[in-house]
Amino acid sequence: MAKKQAAAIDNRHYDVVVAPHITEKSTLLSEHNAVVFKVAGTATKPQIKAAVEALFDVKVTGVNTLVQKGKTKRWKGKPYTRSDVKKAIVTLADGQSIDVTTGI
Repeated sequence: MAKKQAAAIDNRHYDVVVAPHITEKSTLLSEHNAVVFKVAGTATKPQIKAAVEALFDVKVTGVNTLVQKGKTKRWKGKPYTRSDVKKAIVTLADGQSIDVTTGI
């Protein structure tokens, strides 16, 4: 018998949550029950909440989003622009945690 999960995993959840965003700042946020993810540019806060709860089997109390605009860089003298990235700071309920260093 398979273990029953709180929410059914849908393949669309994998399209919403792209990857964990691991930086010094996001590691400091983990002390406050928060995890940072790169998400799809069209993802809404309720979609992000549903995807994280289904994929990681945790209780989400809040979702904050931001769009990091792509920087203009140069390569061999020619300018180009990095892609914009949407990030979600997901706050978890007390006692909940996600280990982003392991795979799903």
